[in-house]
Amino acid sequence: MTDGMMSKAATMEIPINGNGDTGSLQEDDSLEQDLQQVMVSGPNLNETSIVSGGYGGTTEGIIPTGNIKGSNMHQCHSSPSMSEELSRGLAVEKFDVVKKWGINTYKCTKQMFSERFGRGSRTVDLELETQIELLRDTKRKYESVLQLARALTNHFYNMVQTQRALGDAFSDLSQKSPELQFSSLQEEFGYNAETQKLLCRNGETLLGAVNFFVSSINTLVNKTMEDTLMTVKLYETARLEYDAYRTDLDELNMGPRDAATLSRIDVAQQNFHIHKEKYEKLRGDVAIKLKFLEENKIKVMHKQLLLFHNAISAYFAGNQQQLEQTLKQFNIKLKTPGTDKPSWLEEQ
Repeated sequence: MTDGMMSKAATMEIPINGNGDTGSLQEDDSLEQDLQQVMVSGPNLNETSIVSGGYGGTTEGIIPTGNIKGSNMHQCHSSPSMSEELSRGLAVEKFDVVKKWGINTYKCTKQMFSERFGRGSRTVDLELETQIELLRDTKRKYESVLQLARALTNHFYNMVQTQRALGDAFSDLSQKSPELQFSSLQEEFGYNAETQKLLCRNGETLLGAVNFFVSSINTLVNKTMEDTLMTVKLYETARLEYDAYRTDLDELNMGPRDAATLSRIDVAQQNFHIHKEKYEKLRGDVAIKLKFLEENKIKVMHKQLLLFHNAISAYFAGNQQQLEQTLKQFNIKLKTPGTDKPSWLEEQ
């Protein structure tokens, strides 16, 4: 045990240098200098020192790991840089969009005020402008017809409900009044109850025809015509942009011809041709839609006016058979009461 303690103490006191030789004891000040030297000339943090012990001393092998850590650090730094570049690119793109929108809005506003005050020229297609104004006037008139047809439907629906209530009242008086038994009034109440019920059934049939008429006119006015007018609005906006860039190009051509102006003229010509193509394309689209709308309007209104006339005539003539035949002719199916919502068994 004493030999072990002495060998342990000797081991702790014998320093080993790089060659494996023993050296003399160092003083405190020399130890501090060595520590400072080790700190200064020590291995890089990007290197890993692997010490392998062998016969006759130690062998130190230095394996650089700077490439491994450097790649990780590069990835860590690349992701923020990439995100910064993406955000910067999006910001630049948004700025360009806002800039182009601002320039375009300024030119169009300037052109619009110039036209309003009579100082600017305006491109006019007389035939197309006439057709557009005729469409707008037709739409206003059809909206008035649609409003009146809806009012007629509401009033007639209320009349049918009143007839149903009156027929129920006559039927109740005919069956449940003991003082009228075996009298002529009982029969008269019964006749009137049957008449009101028949009128109610014919009224419901006429309501089906009028509702179909209203639905078709509503589709024509608020969908077909409105779709064409939306294309007309796009065409008018394109026309205003075309005139704005045309005026801008004319003003540049009348100015001095230096290097800066020539570059601006080239840009203005490119913008002018872009908006000219857009204007001509939308003008063709409007002409085609107006043509198809006119054909569709004639076809729809011919069918709906014939339906409305035949249904009204048959109802007020009291011709129930002709009224039902009119609905079959136009493939109109009436909704029977209670069939709107499926039963519990049908839902299962």
